[in-house]
Amino acid sequence: MNHRILHALERHTIRPTPMRMLVLEHFLQQRSAQSLAELEAAMPRADRITIYRTLKVFVEKGVLHQVEDGAGASRYALCQDACEEGKHRDFHPHFHCTVCGRTVCLDAVHLTAPSLPAGYRLSEVEMTVRGVCPDCAR
Repeated sequence: MNHRILHALERHTIRPTPMRMLVLEHFLQQRSAQSLAELEAAMPRADRITIYRTLKVFVEKGVLHQVEDGAGASRYALCQDACEEGKHRDFHPHFHCTVCGRTVCLDAVHLTAPSLPAGYRLSEVEMTVRGVCPDCAR
């Protein structure tokens, strides 16, 4: 696992620190987007500010993308596409379960970037779908 983490950090020109490696390892093990509070709970010894700074670096460098779940919380998920610094290409919707509160990337559903009028520059496309996930529907 450490080799995969180190390679991912190197590819995004991020200096590997123990906290960055720990946070990235956590995301590699998750199926749903994570909030800062969830990360804090998973890493009780870690400092909140250090986790937040790590998330900020990962978003800036294209390792994670930030998801607004529609309930007022920011969540973070691994970028699946070839995102790079300042250029996120995660054009997929997210699904927020109104029962369990999980938010997951719907990677198999691709959104197309809208055509904008002259003079407008697109920086990101975001869509959150709300409903009940398959686990909660059972």
